[in-house]
Amino acid sequence: MSPQRLAGLPSGRRGRYAVLLFWLVLLAVAGPLALKLGDVQDNSTLGALPAGAESSRAAQRAADAFPESRRQLAIAVYVRDTGLTDADRARVDADRAAFARYAEGGVVSPPVPAADGRALLFSLPVSMDEDRRAEAVGALKDRLTDGAPPGLRIALTGDAAAEHDVFDAFGGMDGALLLATALTVALLLLVTYRSPVLWLIPLLAVGAANQLAGAVVYLLAKHAGLAVDFQSQTILTVLVFGVGVDYALLLIARYREELRRHADRHRAMAAALRRSYGAVCASAATVAIGLLCLLAADLPATRGLGPVGAVGIGAALLAMTTLLPAVLVLLGRWLFWPFVPRYSADADTRDRTADHGGWRRVANLVASRPRAVWLGTAAVLVALTFGIGNLSVGLTDDESFTTEVGSVTGQRLIAAHYPGGSAAPAEILAAAGAADRVVAAARAVPGVAEVAAPQRSADGRWVRVTAVLADAPDSDAAWDAVTGLRAAVHAVPGAQAVVGGRTATLLDERRTVDRDNLVVIPLVLLVVLAVLVLLLRSLVAPLLLMASVVLSFAAAMGAAGLLLDAMGHPRLFVGVPLQTFLFLVALGVDYTIFLMTRAREETALIGHRPGVLRALTVTGGVITSAGIVLAATFGSLLVLPLVPSVQVGVIVAVGILLDTLLVRSLLIPALTLDLGVRTWWPGRLSRRSPQPTSPPPAPEPALTA
Repeated sequence: MSPQRLAGLPSGRRGRYAVLLFWLVLLAVAGPLALKLGDVQDNSTLGALPAGAESSRAAQRAADAFPESRRQLAIAVYVRDTGLTDADRARVDADRAAFARYAEGGVVSPPVPAADGRALLFSLPVSMDEDRRAEAVGALKDRLTDGAPPGLRIALTGDAAAEHDVFDAFGGMDGALLLATALTVALLLLVTYRSPVLWLIPLLAVGAANQLAGAVVYLLAKHAGLAVDFQSQTILTVLVFGVGVDYALLLIARYREELRRHADRHRAMAAALRRSYGAVCASAATVAIGLLCLLAADLPATRGLGPVGAVGIGAALLAMTTLLPAVLVLLGRWLFWPFVPRYSADADTRDRTADHGGWRRVANLVASRPRAVWLGTAAVLVALTFGIGNLSVGLTDDESFTTEVGSVTGQRLIAAHYPGGSAAPAEILAAAGAADRVVAAARAVPGVAEVAAPQRSADGRWVRVTAVLADAPDSDAAWDAVTGLRAAVHAVPGAQAVVGGRTATLLDERRTVDRDNLVVIPLVLLVVLAVLVLLLRSLVAPLLLMASVVLSFAAAMGAAGLLLDAMGHPRLFVGVPLQTFLFLVALGVDYTIFLMTRAREETALIGHRPGVLRALTVTGGVITSAGIVLAATFGSLLVLPLVPSVQVGVIVAVGILLDTLLVRSLLIPALTLDLGVRTWWPGRLSRRSPQPTSPPPAPEPALTA
């Protein structure tokens, strides 16, 4: 269907009612389905690795040969700084007896004393069923905090406790995030429109888009095997609200402009839609296809984020190009009160920049010395990149929460009184015939504190050997020890040995993320470049935009590095750089798409220089508002209690503001003016000065001088 036909649906006198009826039926179906999205949430992919990773192969072999290894462990640790008393030991014995009812098979390990006499710990396997495991861990926590002797510090840690802490921290956070996002968007829309009513319409439309997106994701997860976890569900909400409101701001700004040129609001909306479709659809395509590039990632949590986010972008696009215009046309001009746009017969010939005084001054600044402006802006961005030195990759377990949780406290207590890897030893799975040689090889590896006797599988084919590392499981020293351990046991002839465990998983995760970065980042850049080439029908302009995006991302990482260091979170989770790169490239380029599509339109009418300056002037306010809304939307991630979410929120918010306020406002317009019509090479705009296809605008000396 052509853009003219599409524009006629929501803007038509009868079409608007058909669109509204369609959405009422759609939401009646989608609403109940969206409420079930949490039922299909599967968080097992958050820590999962590709099946080919050595730690994954070790886990699979352990699960086949030692079925009990599938169970997660809860570890209770007791510490008294002055030394454990008889009363403390009695409390440990009582807890062990009480915990037997929650242990799979009723087996609780014997207490393991620390060499310094100040600590005891024991462990128990808990249920494989997620609901039963959560219930059991909750009961264990309640027991440990009930009537502890004064001065005795008690904590529950291990995989089961860490999982429970994550889910407990996120309890109710879906609603809190949605409320924080909605309130942020509502406030910014109210400030933007200064109207008591208009702000509500985009908010309702984006709410409908969020319901539709949730329903589609639920159906895909239920019937098509789409993986959804709390991370992707969180990002879905942020993307739909942020991108949806961006499209709404762009469309409403164009509609306001057309209302001054058309007495009939239906014709005004049709014109606004026709002239906005290109930019909005290109933006949606860029973000959605960029997100789908994550399907090339090996890390399951990263790969699953792509389709979920793409569904959200599609829902936002559909709502903002059908539901929103239909409602706007139905309610009429009064929505803009007290700044109602009135029809003017001379709107085509009057100075279109007259209503944009502030941005006209910015355009004059850029026009006066374009080379100095783009060089100065680029220098500022380059200077900001030096802040990257404050960041490092490798968020440790005890830094993953914004507040102290029991599993982290327990890890610290164990690390203070036991070998650093006691809570998460490495596991070697090897052929039974090579058991003695594997044990000997493991004991000779630097960084291995203790190697237990091999445990033989029921069928006698395999052995499991536990190796306690000397350092904390998420430390660089532990990674080096696992690397050495793997090299040593792999060299044992006929052992078929593989090494798994927490440290091995973290090591494989880092290697998988490094591979994903090398594959996905170039793919995203190529996809975005292709969309820009098709949209602008040029090679030079897209290359300039891509260079600006890469520079902007580096500057965003540097500026965020300064902020995150001040907040105490400078060590990034391994997946954060790739996720933030994708969001900043795909979302940040939106604003230059909005600018350059308008510049191309104006250049075809009045020439390159005045066209670029007019585009900057008339789009400045709406694009800046859109950028601030999107940045604030991602900033709402700071309400979540996980450090990776905070890091994503800070980096993306800072990057979007840089794109909006510096790259799109100064760098790109100044570069475009400095290059002249070569910007559009090899398109037709670079070969000749186009003749106006409509009555020329009134003279604008300040902009054309």
